[in-house]
Amino acid sequence: MTTLTTEPLTALDRCDRCGAQAYVRVVLPVGELLFCGHHAREHAPAYADVATFVQDERDRLLEEHGTR
Repeated sequence: MTTLTTEPLTALDRCDRCGAQAYVRVVLPVGELLFCGHHAREHAPAYADVATFVQDERDRLLEEHGTR
């Protein structure tokens, strides 16, 4: 059985789509996906109805990079 975590995302957490730093963790019934801000927005319609939890730390982009 896989243990899912909701610990804060770090620079080591990478987007499953492109490899950029992940700012969103999407917990699904069968696992989890990590997304950068761009891919989180792009794929939100697909995961919104099936996710059991979404950890969205995109507000950190403003603090770290001055953009969202």
